[in-house]
Amino acid sequence: MSPGLNDAHNHLHDERLRPYRERIMEDVAKEGILRMVVNGSSESDWPEVIEMTCHPQVIASFGYHPWYVSERTAEWQSVLIRSLEQVPSGIGEIGLDRWIKDFDFKQQQEVFAWQLRLAAERNLPASIHCLQAWGTLLETLRNEPRPACGFVLHSFGGPVEMIEPLTRLGAYFSLPGYFAHERKRRQREKFRHVPLERLLIETDAPDQLLPEESVQYPLTNPTSGKPLNHPANIGAVYRFAAELLEMPMEQLAQQIESNFKKVFGGLIKS
Repeated sequence: MSPGLNDAHNHLHDERLRPYRERIMEDVAKEGILRMVVNGSSESDWPEVIEMTCHPQVIASFGYHPWYVSERTAEWQSVLIRSLEQVPSGIGEIGLDRWIKDFDFKQQQEVFAWQLRLAAERNLPASIHCLQAWGTLLETLRNEPRPACGFVLHSFGGPVEMIEPLTRLGAYFSLPGYFAHERKRRQREKFRHVPLERLLIETDAPDQLLPEESVQYPLTNPTSGKPLNHPANIGAVYRFAAELLEMPMEQLAQQIESNFKKVFGGLIKS
């Protein structure tokens, strides 16, 4: 029997997916998706992430995304801890981002470091977002405690030269279907340098769409009319990864299953 599929990072709770949620979960079951890590971004959406845990495939993750740190309340740390204690969960999506220039980077660093320390203290997997801040991220990971179970670099786009030092620190590198676009050739080629035992695969649904010809499960935003990424497209991302890495699909799925369990095994529902 072939192993099932694991999505290391998505946002199933996103408001844009709400009208389709029942259909989405039917497609997820049909596609043989065993697990998906559903990442919150701020206090405002953590309750919705908890709601998603009614689905057996869902592993919750709670964190303050760097884009939203300025919105946090005075109680955000206690709210995060309470969320973590309600359901088995990781910490994410957290991280650092210099791509959007309007954000207070010092605040980002403080919030990220606190959440990373919390992940280490509780040995919970952390899902990390990083854009144009790789040097600072590496320095922070070297200087702060890290979870023994490891951490996930969501949609990894950092320098090839950092793969080896990040691996030594406990990193897993997650490949999105978005990198199948021809304009993302440089980003996807980096994954040829990632150790197979540190590879994960993600949709980042409803964002980071695959090329149109690879989309197996199309969705449209009912408000804007723009396409959305369906979580069940993870199968198409696996196929893209198998082609990129020149691996048989079953061998890849077995490897991802093993890797996923090493990071998220403590949160998997029996």
